[in-house]
Order: sequence, then C-alpha cells, then structure tokens
Amino acid sequence: MRKFLLFVSAVVMLSFVSADNTLSKKERKMATKHLKDTQKDVINAMKGLSDAQLKFKPAPDRWSVEECLKHIAITEGSIWQMTEGFIKQAANPDKRAEIKSTDEQVIQMISSRNQKAQAQESVKPENTPYKSADEALQAFKASRAKLIDYVKSTNEDLRNHVAALPFGHFDTYQLILFIGAHSNRHMQQMEEVKADPGFPKN
Repeated sequence: MRKFLLFVSAVVMLSFVSADNTLSKKERKMATKHLKDTQKDVINAMKGLSDAQLKFKPAPDRWSVEECLKHIAITEGSIWQMTEGFIKQAANPDKRAEIKSTDEQVIQMISSRNQKAQAQESVKPENTPYKSADEALQAFKASRAKLIDYVKSTNEDLRNHVAALPFGHFDTYQLILFIGAHSNRHMQQMEEVKADPGFPKN
C-alpha cells in the first residue's frame, strides 16, 4: 500500500511538471534584456535635446523627435492591450504551426526601417493625450516598467496563445518582443531626424 501511494504521488508530481508551460529562464532573460535595452535606446535618443530640437520636422509630412516619442508611448499601451486580450482567450496550441517567424526574426522584421508603414489614426502623435515630450516619456517609462515586471513574474502560457494578425501568426511572447522592437524602430526614426542637415544645433 505504501509503495502504491508513493507511485501515485510521483505520477501526480510528474503531471504538474509536464503541465508547466511557463516561460523558461532563457526566454524571460531574453525578453527582459530586449525591453530594457530598447527602453534605454529611446531615452538616450532624446536626452539633452532642446525644445526646438524636439519639435524640428525634416519635412511637413515627417515626424519630429517629440512626435516619434508620443507615438511610441501610445502604441506601447495599445499593443500590450491587444496582447493581453489574446492571453485572456483560451490557449490554442494547434495554431502554433501557423507561426512562420522565429523570435529573432520578429525583432528584426519590426525593427527594420526598410519597409515603411502608415500608423493608424488612433496612434498618430496628434491623437495622443500627451502635451509634451516629457509627459510622453514618463508614460513610456511607466508602461515599460510594468511590462518588464510582467515578463519576470508571469506564469501564463504565452507560447500557446497564438494571435492571427493581418501580417502573420505570432504567439503572445513574440508580441511582447514586438513591443520592444517597435520602440527600436522609432528610435531609429528619431536618429534619422537628428541626422538631418536642418536639425537645430541647440
């Protein structure tokens, strides 16, 4: 009887282990580093800029550094809200076969400035609630801090919640990487503005 109970206990413990679909240490470390690094890059890109530099536009149809930052801040929350919605839905591991991109490819694809994209009206700088670059920066820092804490502590099965987006299928872990890559994309845009010959010297 004792041996039988030990056997049952072992089976139960193994079933809990096999059901553990939380992120690995490597995945948590990768996502955390990615989010921290891309946050630091955005902060550094606008550090020390005057109001004239923040508001300078290379052309009427191009964004200023401040407008890029406002877009980053509002989109940060928008993408996370979408991601959280997918996490709350039932897991759909059968859809994993539809995922065509690795984590690294997701980061590279979203970060790349080679292919331009038109922002939706709701996340255009002029439609954000931020009145200044500093206000947008504080919102960005706050939302990114919450996201980093989430990655470090969540027990959600992020890999088996698959989202079908207009440009492909991604699991919700990849959508978190997407958020960091998106801010990197527009940090590069900030640097393009700063490199413009007409950019104010101070």
